[in-house]
Amino acid sequence: MKIICIGRNYVDHIKELNNAIPSSPVFFLKPDTALLIRNRPFYYPPFSHEIHYEVELVMKINKVGKNIQKQFAHTYYDEIGIGLDMTARDIQDAAKQKGLPWAIAKGFDQSAPVGKFLPKAHFADLKNIDFHLDLNGKTVQHGNSSLMMYDFDDILVHISQYMTVRTGDYIFTGTPAGVGPVKIGDKLEAFVEREKLLSCLIK
Repeated sequence: MKIICIGRNYVDHIKELNNAIPSSPVFFLKPDTALLIRNRPFYYPPFSHEIHYEVELVMKINKVGKNIQKQFAHTYYDEIGIGLDMTARDIQDAAKQKGLPWAIAKGFDQSAPVGKFLPKAHFADLKNIDFHLDLNGKTVQHGNSSLMMYDFDDILVHISQYMTVRTGDYIFTGTPAGVGPVKIGDKLEAFVEREKLLSCLIK
């Protein structure tokens, strides 16, 4: 399996990091070793002093697809969940300043905590899914799928032009504004609608 992450899909988040608005979906990869499941703790890595949380809705791919057409895109995923794109912001910023790749900042071990998934049938409207992230009991990020520049189907169509998606792949769909740092002892809890699907203690 692979983890595909969409960047710059919420305008407010683009603005908070002073990035340019893309003309098409931007994506990057995390390796399978980044996956962190079953609410296991996230261990703060020794190579960074500025780890940031980024909460995102996550699609789970249910069949192999390549060059997917828009009218069929909805058949390639049947579950929506939530995850955290943990980012070594200090490493990412240093790489950006030098014009270098920043794969390490996004793809380090356990940098993709993923919670439970809900069937698509659970949602009345995939273009109106509310979600939020709490840090130590206080909401720090709040988003809605209606605010995504590119919706679930658009994302899948775009990705599949360049690489085959396979059963079990995860697609992170972008983060809203409000990203920020964590420290040892913090607790992150992520909700889809009002249901808590992910809990992660920083150790």
